[in-house]
Amino acid sequence: MSSSLLQARASPSLSFSSSISAANTQWRFTSSPAVTFTRRTRNYTVRAKIREIFMPALSSTMTEGKIVSWIKSEGDVLSKGESVVVVESDKADMDVETFYDGILAAIVVPEGESAPVGAPIGLLAETEAEIEEAKAKAASAGSSAPSTPAASAPSPPPPPPAPVAAPSTPAAAPVAADGSRKIVSTPFAKKLAKQHKVDINKVIGTGPFGRITPADVEAAAGIKPAKSSAAPATATAPSAPAPAAPAKSSPTFAEIPGATIVPFTTMQAAVSKNMIESLSVPTFRVGYPIITDALDALYEKVKPKGVTMTALLAKAAAMALVQHPVVNASCKDGKSFTYNNSINIAVAVAINGGLITPVLQDADKLDLYLLSQKWKELVEKARSKQLQPHEYNSGTFTLSNLGMFGVDRFDAILPPGQGAIMAVGASKPTAVADKDGYFSVKNQMLVNVTADHRIVYGADLAAFLKTFAKIVQEPDILTM
Repeated sequence: MSSSLLQARASPSLSFSSSISAANTQWRFTSSPAVTFTRRTRNYTVRAKIREIFMPALSSTMTEGKIVSWIKSEGDVLSKGESVVVVESDKADMDVETFYDGILAAIVVPEGESAPVGAPIGLLAETEAEIEEAKAKAASAGSSAPSTPAASAPSPPPPPPAPVAAPSTPAAAPVAADGSRKIVSTPFAKKLAKQHKVDINKVIGTGPFGRITPADVEAAAGIKPAKSSAAPATATAPSAPAPAAPAKSSPTFAEIPGATIVPFTTMQAAVSKNMIESLSVPTFRVGYPIITDALDALYEKVKPKGVTMTALLAKAAAMALVQHPVVNASCKDGKSFTYNNSINIAVAVAINGGLITPVLQDADKLDLYLLSQKWKELVEKARSKQLQPHEYNSGTFTLSNLGMFGVDRFDAILPPGQGAIMAVGASKPTAVADKDGYFSVKNQMLVNVTADHRIVYGADLAAFLKTFAKIVQEPDILTM
């Protein structure tokens, strides 16, 4: 269909018109008293899309997630922002929403199974016509997963049934087909490509649907992973190196008859990873005895109003950190200080199957009663595994209190990304001498602080503990 866009009169004048199609372009010039421009529009066909639902990164330490349950079933129509699946991260169970309208065409990762961050866990089709294609893609992704270990073995052939005579040629064909489409890669792969200055557009993806994985980027950068070097050694010389490699990598322990092996949950695996990471930080510990008679008296007054001892200690620690910001700082790159504007007190809480640290954000700015109310809400959400990421991964200083269990002293392990953690023991009657040498019995608790020695020095920690002790011994300031 053509439309007249411009008409003007002149004498003499030139008439200019064009006819545009998908195949060719024609121009005609004639002499006429009017100027006429005609355009023929091109018809476009928009194809429906099949989108992937990815495993999200629900925390900064999360590397994989476990599917707790699918809220929606295959064939259900979804709206943007609607919850689709419940994922267990390293800290909590969270609903994952869809960013698009469409139909849940295929579930790639079923309930009870895990997937790395960035991996597709479901496929979303725009129309019913794409459902079968999405299911075929999901099936091909499932069949390609076991092909990786099979390919590493020297004797068995690759599992795909089509390429039999030449397995290497068909393996490259899907990659070439995927290269013509949009480059898809995991977030960690993009980070590695940037670090190693690798053009990610030229990397051949070996993941599901041609996705570029971190291993693909490392291979393009010429980095050989430790796992790949160990596998050929076992294949080439299975008799000599095979027994030696396991002996060096992990110690052998005697098996206890009747013992049961229970694998880590997602949360326990995250705790284990964080604790191992903490070993790389040079730490030191300082202990300090504090008289708690005044704090105990204040606690008895505010306890009927819902205030807990944990809230009192968190408030006292936050007020002390205001005066000693270096203890609230952190060292994340080994080369610089990070002074945090907010004082966010993370408090360790034992829950069924693990440990989590809900965060009292801006604890220095909240009054004691609001802080206690906020703490109760966080504990309830932690035990029901409903904490949001910012409610457990934004701590700048951690408090661990085992005093309610009668523990008089203990050391705490420094969480990654923080400068210090305080371990609080029980308050117990103790014989204490005053400045004149007279003894009396007072309630006393022992506080041990573990700190990152790269940014916090002994004098810094001693000054902080002195301030903290003064607040505890004169606690009326906590209620102001």
